Amino acid sequence: MKLWLRRITMITLSILTLGAYVPEDEEGKKEKKDSEQPDEVKYDTSSAFDSVSDSTIMEEESLYLTTEEQLEDLTSQAKEQMYSKLGPKILNKVEDNILEEIIPKMEDVISSIYDEDEMPVKLSISEHPSSGYGEKIFHIYDEEAETDVIRFHVRRDMKPKQGYYFNFHYHMKEDDFEEHHTIADVYWDKNTPPKWMSH
Repeated sequence: MKLWLRRITMITLSILTLGAYVPEDEEGKKEKKDSEQPDEVKYDTSSAFDSVSDSTIMEEESLYLTTEEQLEDLTSQAKEQMYSKLGPKILNKVEDNILEEIIPKMEDVISSIYDEDEMPVKLSISEHPSSGYGEKIFHIYDEEAETDVIRFHVRRDMKPKQGYYFNFHYHMKEDDFEEHHTIADVYWDKNTPPKWMSH
């Protein structure tokens, strides 16, 4: 009975005092201090160029990149996404295979989409590889058409009595991203590999 009485008392006290204490507004204090200070002439020290962001400048500069520079930019971003996708745990074990087998073939595939006759105006790489068990490494897309051109993926394959392999492959827009174009298989181990992007 005493326990119920205590609980009822606490509940009624909390209901009665609800809203009785209101903490002071910190922003209100700052505004009050600003209004109490003498009026000063405030000059606008910003220039007309402050509104132009660095990304806008970078986009304008990227319009004037040559095909070779765009290709170098895409391949460097592709490497970064590849390393980000694999994460340190996986990368430490298979880095040599990635550098020898996967990266050169991936660069060849990326350079193959730069056909002079049908070259898209601006290609970009998606920035977020899927974590956990997702296959996506990155997608290369045409910014103007807002459509994917090529998709690079990696999946885990368990081959009986051999162990786990990472199957690196890509999908092309020409076949509606249905066919797997294999880049290479990289052996992991007989033990289950960690999730993508794990540290």
